[in-house]
Amino acid sequence: MDRLLIRRKAVNAVMLGLTGLCALIAVGVLVFIVGYLFYSGGSSLNWNFFTKLPTPVGESGGGMANAILGSAKVLLLASLIGVPIGFLGGVYLAEFGGTTFPFVVRYMTDLLNGVPSIVIGIFAFTLIVLPQKHFSTLAGGMALGLMMIPISLRSTEEFLRAVPVSMREGAMALGATKTRAIVTVVVPAAMQGIVTGIMLNLARVAGETAPLLFTSFGNRFWSPGWGQPTATLPVMIFTYAIAPYEDWHRQAWSAGFVLLSLVFAVNVIARLALSRGGHQRR
Repeated sequence: MDRLLIRRKAVNAVMLGLTGLCALIAVGVLVFIVGYLFYSGGSSLNWNFFTKLPTPVGESGGGMANAILGSAKVLLLASLIGVPIGFLGGVYLAEFGGTTFPFVVRYMTDLLNGVPSIVIGIFAFTLIVLPQKHFSTLAGGMALGLMMIPISLRSTEEFLRAVPVSMREGAMALGATKTRAIVTVVVPAAMQGIVTGIMLNLARVAGETAPLLFTSFGNRFWSPGWGQPTATLPVMIFTYAIAPYEDWHRQAWSAGFVLLSLVFAVNVIARLALSRGGHQRR
């Protein structure tokens, strides 16, 4: 018995150490990436980077203010397209779906999630850019919005299904209709997970480059409205990284650091807002 107990404690200590090591490696990789991005592009991170337009070839300095604004516009449009469709589709599958139709929807959603992003870009190019005969912010937002739909739908469905059935039954026992129970009880109970899934979804598409090369393309100037080509951080990173200019390489590293920082900030703000909302409900 003593040997068995010693063996169990040894196995427990080894597995605990391995899990801790894996967690440390995961965090260390992120810290290394962020640190290397800052080290390689920190010299280009200044006020001009966030407020100035790119300079002509051969001139140092300048910034990527147009790309930062362009990325924000494209992601906003993508969220307005992908999140509502995915959320409502997930609610239907989790709460109202039967057997055959939800199975088909889930299967098609998983297929859409596996489609390469460049194929989504070609699809948006054919559907929007070619008829309009020009690149646009709208086309870029549509392409990223299509990519957000499957993850939003599946994550919403899974988090809603994780809500205990007793909560639904309790709400309906108090006289609430099924729709009212879903809106007032089920969805709020799963909201933290749903928003977390949406944030991860947004972080995933924020760095996509291939669809934007076919849709929003790029612009070295300000892009007013939604119907003109616009610069985005991923496309600018790609353009500057393959250029033969050292200053552009540093700005590409800086843009990568800014993009990663913005994604991290969005996640932190969302979690803080959810935590504050939870305390207020209590």
